[in-house]
Amino acid sequence: MLSRIAESLYWIGRYVERAEDTARILDVNLHRMLQDPWTDEDQACRSLLSVMGLPVGEESASLPGVVERLGLDLDSTSSVLGALAAARENARGARETVSAEMWECLNTTWLGLAGARRRIEEGGVHAFFQWVRERCSVLAGLADATMSRDEGWLFLVLGRSIERVDMTARLLSTHSRAGGSIPSWLTLLRSCGAWETYLRTYRGSLSDQHAAEFLLVDRLFPRSVLAALATAESCLRELEPVGGTTRSGRVGAGTDAQRILGRARTDLAYRSSDELLGDLGTVLARLERTCSQVNDAVSARYFRQTAAVHWQAGAVG
Repeated sequence: MLSRIAESLYWIGRYVERAEDTARILDVNLHRMLQDPWTDEDQACRSLLSVMGLPVGEESASLPGVVERLGLDLDSTSSVLGALAAARENARGARETVSAEMWECLNTTWLGLAGARRRIEEGGVHAFFQWVRERCSVLAGLADATMSRDEGWLFLVLGRSIERVDMTARLLSTHSRAGGSIPSWLTLLRSCGAWETYLRTYRGSLSDQHAAEFLLVDRLFPRSVLAALATAESCLRELEPVGGTTRSGRVGAGTDAQRILGRARTDLAYRSSDELLGDLGTVLARLERTCSQVNDAVSARYFRQTAAVHWQAGAVG
């Protein structure tokens, strides 16, 4: 596969996942601030911008400002609209690889971005973020149903999985920075689409220990950090030939990306629930660094030009 096509598919996976998860993070934090009248809006908005890697100036931060920067800024791939526009642009350069249905879905979504502000004014931010999540889910379903499980598919899923780890860690960071009680684990689980599955898994028992365990190390829930790390590892194994000119079949891991992911996965998998809760901030920060390092390693090995993730306004992939 041409490195240009592989890179486009990888970034389609990342950008679509970023748009969906940023919408989830914004939605859960906006609900938190609306439900708790004692919340310091300026401090909460500053914390959210910081978690998402955006610079925070000396001026006061407001809810509309956060929605503008993280939701509606077309010039920044750190925002919902910017990430969706970037995904569409990458798909435009890989038309021969993505299916017609995937292209139509991305293009229709991109055309709908022009009415984002009107959609928010008429239906509110919650309805807009729900629309974003639905469009991203449609695209994920079309990719599952219409793409061959070849190298193109592996790069798409690899990008999606790495971004999912990073964004889930950022979502949990908003909880950690709020002191562990606001927003509640209930709200976080709902924002990840995990509430009903969590209830079935733990028989309705809601606790910090169980919730952290479920979102970080559950092997069966696809949006957990551990499941996403394992999926990314699987993609890299299939992309690397075993034997022949490589030693990946005999000596350790074959690539830098595999080694970084493997260390992160094993470190997370063998921590107890108490250890996860007691050192949650450090664990999440380490996961974010892991995603950046893996991105650099994947870009250096498979793509002609590296494209590191910079969580700031105007970042490009």
